[in-house]
Amino acid sequence: MNQNAVPELQHRTVLLEEAVDALAIDGERANGVYVDGTFGRGGHSRRILERLGPRGRLIAFDKDPQAIATAQAIVDARFEIVHDSFATMDEALASRGVTLADGILLDLGISSPQVDEAARGFSFRLDGPLDMRMDTTRGMSAAEWLATESEQTIGKVIRDYGEERFAFQIAKAIVARRAVQPISGTRQLAEIVAHAVKTREKGKDPATRTFQAIRIYINKELEELEIGLNAALKKLAPHGRLAVISFHSLEDRIVKRFMASKANAPQPDRRLPIRAIDLPQPELKLLARMKPSDAEVAANPRARSAIMRVAERTTVIGAVQ
Repeated sequence: MNQNAVPELQHRTVLLEEAVDALAIDGERANGVYVDGTFGRGGHSRRILERLGPRGRLIAFDKDPQAIATAQAIVDARFEIVHDSFATMDEALASRGVTLADGILLDLGISSPQVDEAARGFSFRLDGPLDMRMDTTRGMSAAEWLATESEQTIGKVIRDYGEERFAFQIAKAIVARRAVQPISGTRQLAEIVAHAVKTREKGKDPATRTFQAIRIYINKELEELEIGLNAALKKLAPHGRLAVISFHSLEDRIVKRFMASKANAPQPDRRLPIRAIDLPQPELKLLARMKPSDAEVAANPRARSAIMRVAERTTVIGAVQ
């Protein structure tokens, strides 16, 4: 990794020790197979590699070409990086001869270098091209989407993914502006939103929710999370650990509901003559819900909204939807 790259130095991995501890990489498990679903800048992956035994294996995923370049600098026979979403882990692991994994970590946050590099288009504080793609080698940019999508759909995306109450006013303003000139820059979009939002949350830029919504939609983040959680459950070995770090309520709601549904097996009518041993059993055991410490938030304010949920695979093999 290039230590002269300022954004790289600014990145701090959230819940670093807590997340790796949650995977319980010790004893014979240290020689198991682990998955880091979002390599980012490698904080969790490097710590996992420190815990792995000589026969251990770590397979990491990321869509960001810059993250892939950082990962390729890791020289370790136990490590492999996959340039794709963690939503593809079922097929990706199978193609690498991995039937089951002992631990899977999903860190759903975007990394500081992605936010702090104006050219990526994630930040409304920096003026750059309105891109917002995690994988800049494929898919439609935010600017291209805003140039062609209907006012109704833009409003719905901002409302549903940004939980923005002025979503349709913002969408109307976007469509009105694009009729006059293309919306191609981040500051340009931020200014449009600022004029459309009637009241502002204290300490929060009025463009925050809109930028979040468009980023989530462009990258299909919530759809991939649903697919990835099911793939993780399918690939977890008995007593394997699943740890998921989310950064906003939409993500955390999906993770919470998924884990809760798999930790509570549907029960048949109690009037039916079924032995207790034959009753449906849960596929997951809930272990923890954790937030960053006050000290971590003080050192890294971007960690303040993080929530980590941890569950363990039971010995029950059920049907994964």
